[in-house]
Amino acid sequence: MALVPYDGNYLPVLSKLHHSSAEFHFADHNVRLTQDWNKLGVAAVVWDAVSDHRWRTTAVVMCMYLELGQVELTGKVAIELGAGTGLVGIVAALLGAKKVTITDREPALGFLAANVKENIPPDQLGAVEVSELTWGQGLERYPKGGFDIVLGADIVYLEDTFPSLLQTMEHLSSEISVVLLACKIRYERDTNFLSMLKQRFTVHKVHYDKERDIHIYKAVKLPARRDL
Repeated sequence: MALVPYDGNYLPVLSKLHHSSAEFHFADHNVRLTQDWNKLGVAAVVWDAVSDHRWRTTAVVMCMYLELGQVELTGKVAIELGAGTGLVGIVAALLGAKKVTITDREPALGFLAANVKENIPPDQLGAVEVSELTWGQGLERYPKGGFDIVLGADIVYLEDTFPSLLQTMEHLSSEISVVLLACKIRYERDTNFLSMLKQRFTVHKVHYDKERDIHIYKAVKLPARRDL
């Protein structure tokens, strides 16, 4: 899932990212996020070093892509999977989504709720919901095919979660929904997930950030097979 244990000894080069907050500017808003790597692992850090933009996160690249207006957000119902700090979902709401559900596993929900309250204008707070979602579990709590846009930034990395992640995407999507995934293609397992995704969705790469080696894929659910 989005919560990954962090070992400071294993990744000492990232120690400079241990700030209690990070700030960004999207959708004509300054977005300030609380983050705590030591408590929640990489889910709680936006990976945007102050002086080293090579570490700019997939979430930031996804937000940059959303700002380009290539995907219509106004009036749409969106959900973010494995949200971590919630940056993508927050920006989707600021860009005009009618309803945004920001999800992660239970330990991240406190940070998510605080970040939403900090960054969403009071008159829009009712349109943003923070909700627990463990992929593949309790999906009946979410309307089947009930989301226009499904968002995920850097959620493709644990091979054991691939079947449940795909199941979750299928449940949340209709045949007219758009799934947007921002990810690095690091290992063979990453391309394996894309192969799995293509069995159930049409998949196209719609953006590539060469500097940061981050891909954004758009997926649309294949029509259900109807036996004659």
